Amino acid sequence: MAPTMTSPSGITNFVINKGNGVKGLSEMGLKSLPKQYIQPLEERISTASFGIKNSEESVPIIDMSNWDDPKVAEAICRAAEKWGFFQLVNHGVPIEVLENVKEATHRFFELPAEEKSKNSKERSRSNNVRFGTSFSPQAEKALEWKDYLSLFYVTEDEASALWPPACKDEVLEYMKKSEILIKRLLEMLMKRLNVKEIDQEKEGLLMGSMRINLNYYPICPNPELTVGVGRHSDVSTLTVLLQDQIGGLYVRGGTDKKSWIHVPPVKGSLVINIGDALQIMSNGRYKSIEHRVAANGSNNRISVPIFVNPRPSDLISPLPEVLANGEKAVYKQVLYSDYVKHFFRKAHDGKSTIEFAKI
Repeated sequence: MAPTMTSPSGITNFVINKGNGVKGLSEMGLKSLPKQYIQPLEERISTASFGIKNSEESVPIIDMSNWDDPKVAEAICRAAEKWGFFQLVNHGVPIEVLENVKEATHRFFELPAEEKSKNSKERSRSNNVRFGTSFSPQAEKALEWKDYLSLFYVTEDEASALWPPACKDEVLEYMKKSEILIKRLLEMLMKRLNVKEIDQEKEGLLMGSMRINLNYYPICPNPELTVGVGRHSDVSTLTVLLQDQIGGLYVRGGTDKKSWIHVPPVKGSLVINIGDALQIMSNGRYKSIEHRVAANGSNNRISVPIFVNPRPSDLISPLPEVLANGEKAVYKQVLYSDYVKHFFRKAHDGKSTIEFAKI
């Protein structure tokens, strides 16, 4: 049953408790945005606030056809230092696998609310499978215009048993096919930090756990008043993002580091960004950059990020190889699970999470 538009609790019940998500609101053909979604002025994404629309500055696009060319590693490390974001083409993950996971994402979100909400926090059979909306509704003053399915990968057997049948095969295939790329990227980035070899212990620290999100941003009645995702940086080592052709991802950058720069969809590409864990491990050499997603008034948008993380029980701090030449540590040692809890305990608030690890 439709919520009363005058009642905030009616909308909360419809969106969150009944599992309709913002997709359910969007499909009711609302003429105006419910007030819970209206962001404060300074958080809204208006084209006026993006001073770089026609600028030549843009997130680097790197061709990986020849992985062994030192120029490729150089371009990746430079982009990680300057931008914290880059796009990869000819990355080795088959286009068919990318298309399949995009279709599977649409298929999951087309399911009836009752079916999707079997994976909600209250009803899911596992903490590793979570269907939800916004980011952290209990901590947010204004909600974000997004629904998501979040899948924490433990083993293939667990994923096969617990992940939703509408998308699990395609998501698992995407994760498997991305693993070679992830390892290759980490090798290149580590080499620049004087880590000669990624042994088993280092591999666990860099990519010992993975989470994949299927994000759905439905058409929004007043996109200029809200956001798809608020300003934040990721807590991962690396994030590998597949976006569709709609666009809407903006990253903080430019010469002044204050402008918001659009990351235009490039067919067949993957967007890579450095997360806080790698910023800490590199002692600030690689940058984990603020980014956000705009809401859209005319198209539904999806994106599928893989978050490549340390294990929850890992202690993260600047790597000894980085400090070997006498460089002073900027970050203290923190338990990764504490860092992640700190991130999820609050609303999206830019880059403030990293302060938790600063000396």
